[in-house]
Order: sequence, then structure tokens, then C-alpha cells
Amino acid sequence: MKKFIFGSLILSFFNFGMIGCTGNSDKASNDSEIRIGQFGSLTGAEATFGQSTDKGIRLAIDAVNAAGGVKGKKIKLITEDNQGKPDEAAAVVKKLITQDNVLALLGEVASNRSLAAAPIAQQFRIPMISPSSTNPKVTEIGNYIFRVCFIDPFQGPVMAKFAFEDLKVKKVAILKDLKSDYSLGLTEFFEKKFKELGGEITSIQNFQTGDTDFKAQLTAIRSEKPDAIFIPAYYTEVGLIARQARQLGIKATLLGGDGWDSPKLFEIGGEAIEGAYYSNHYSTESPNPATQEFIKKYKEKYSETPDGMAASGYDAARVLVQALEKVDELTPDKVREAIAETKDFKGATGTITIDQNRNADKEAFIVQVKDKGLKFIRTLSLK
Repeated sequence: MKKFIFGSLILSFFNFGMIGCTGNSDKASNDSEIRIGQFGSLTGAEATFGQSTDKGIRLAIDAVNAAGGVKGKKIKLITEDNQGKPDEAAAVVKKLITQDNVLALLGEVASNRSLAAAPIAQQFRIPMISPSSTNPKVTEIGNYIFRVCFIDPFQGPVMAKFAFEDLKVKKVAILKDLKSDYSLGLTEFFEKKFKELGGEITSIQNFQTGDTDFKAQLTAIRSEKPDAIFIPAYYTEVGLIARQARQLGIKATLLGGDGWDSPKLFEIGGEAIEGAYYSNHYSTESPNPATQEFIKKYKEKYSETPDGMAASGYDAARVLVQALEKVDELTPDKVREAIAETKDFKGATGTITIDQNRNADKEAFIVQVKDKGLKFIRTLSLK
């Protein structure tokens, strides 16, 4: 009798565990609505990332619902604020899956938050699409993890190529964030490509997320007299670094990646950020009809010009919606398969094809900070 009870308990525990690992997907697909989870930094140090992405996602979802939804069902977007914290990102994603029973996930922008959340999505076999996490490790976590943006092994070399060939820069110093997976990855790939092209990395200086004083690192960089400084970081620190660099008399060109993309960059950096260049997911000056249509709709809804994070969020949501429309059954497995088959999708950020590693094959946009705005310079690939 004891053996029977013990065996029943073990079987019940096993069955409960198996139900948990499916994320209760039946509930997500059988209701009159389709529940989609979104997680992002709506507050915290990089709040504009989450806020812009949220606006882009909502623009896409609202348009679908206004047109009748998908398969006769409205999409219910359940949004959680992870406050810009990796541990909080993991916690809210688990809640979205196990309590809210979402069918799929949209998020996150920052790579370190996606890296914290993706293992949970993979464990429960719930498809997750990151709008703009560029660290290559994100999609390496598993076959349920996707992104609609380029990755750092592409973005880093693109900026290195632009600096060396277009700007004729020969000597570059790097100032990286030791606490950021995004910054560490971008540094690695920029440095490798720039050296391959024949350029010199004068030094690599370090700081940590939340620092406000960069004078020691910048003083060391000033003594090396580089032509440019590559700062693979987020807009808050970048703005402060730019100000302090100019205060120290450093005239080197400032270079960066998509983590710079925020209206706050101009507010924090002021005149010091003028003339800097960075790689981005899109440009408002792109002639792409899908881009211009997105900008028009965004301005009508929010009365402001969308940044790259908004465009990436919009595309992530629309790629997911396309997958929902294609499947014959609304299950996580079917949706995952449909996302993986995305090819030549006409997005606001360009044409998106999901490759075998679940990354987006696309070009980068090079923009320059000009007159407190962004001037489109060119698109660039490594082909």
C-alpha cells in the first residue's frame, strides 16, 4: 500500500511537471482571445527602450484587433515591467507563462534581460521573439528563441568597416561596460574586424553600468590620441561619456551601436554628442514604403517620431501575428514552426528573413547625430 501511494505521488508530481513545461498552452489557444506576453524595461535606467518598444508593439496589435483579430479572436497583450533588471525579467516571464498562460512572448530589448528570460521560455517551450537583443548568445539558448534584429557579430564588424573605410579612421580606443553582455560582445566583434582591416586599437578601457564619472578612462584615452572612440553602451552612459570627453578636450569621433538609440541621448549628451555615428535598426529617412507607412501610423497614434526600438517592436509583433495567421492550430509548437519559416517579410526595419539560427538576416543603418536629430548616412552589410 505504501509503495502504491508513493508511486502515485511520484506519477502525480511527474504529470504536474510535464503540464508546467507546456506553459498551459491549451488554455492560451482555446479561449476567445489569444494571450501574448510582453516584457520590457518600462522603468529603470533604460526605460525609453521598453517604452518605445511597447508603443511599437501596441501599434501593431491594435491594428490587428481593429481589423477583427486573428482567426476570429482578439489578441490580448499582457505586459510586464522588468524594471531593467535581469532577475526581474526571469520572474515576469515565468509569471506570464505559468499564470497568464500566454501563447508566445515579445521581448526583451537588452541582451542581458533576454539572456535571463530565454531559458525559461525554452524550458516551457513557449516561442519568444526579441525585437532588438543583439548578443549572439540569446538565440543560442534554444529553438524557441528568435529575434528580428541583426546580431553583434554583424553589427560590430559593420561599424568597424564604416570607421575604417568610410571615415578613414586608423586608430580607435574602446570604452566598454563590464556589466553588459551587449557591450562585451560588441567590443569583441568590433575589435577583431577593425584589426583585420589594418586598424589599431590603442586601448580598451572599462566602466560599469551606473557609473557617472569616466574621467580617468578618458584621460588615459586622450594620451593615446585615437582618431575615434568606440563606445558599445547604452544611451545614459554614452551621453555622460560624450560630455566628459569634450570637457577634457578630446576631439576624436565617437562611434557606437544601436544601444545609443533614444531621444534621451540628445538630452543627456547635448552638443557633445553632435557628429557621432552609430549603427541602428532603421532610419526615418529610409525610402522603404513599409518604413514610411509605419512612421505615418505611429505619428498619428502617438504624435511623435518613432525611434529604432519602436520600429523593432512593431516588426516583432507583426512577425508573430503573421505566424499566428499561418498556423492551422494555435499551439506554441505550431507558432514556433511558423516563426522559423519567416522569409522576405516586409518590415519597418527592412526585409526580414529568419535564418537557421533564428536570427534576422538584414542590413544595418548608419546614422549620424546631427542638429539634435539623426541623419541617415547609408545602409551597410558585410557582403
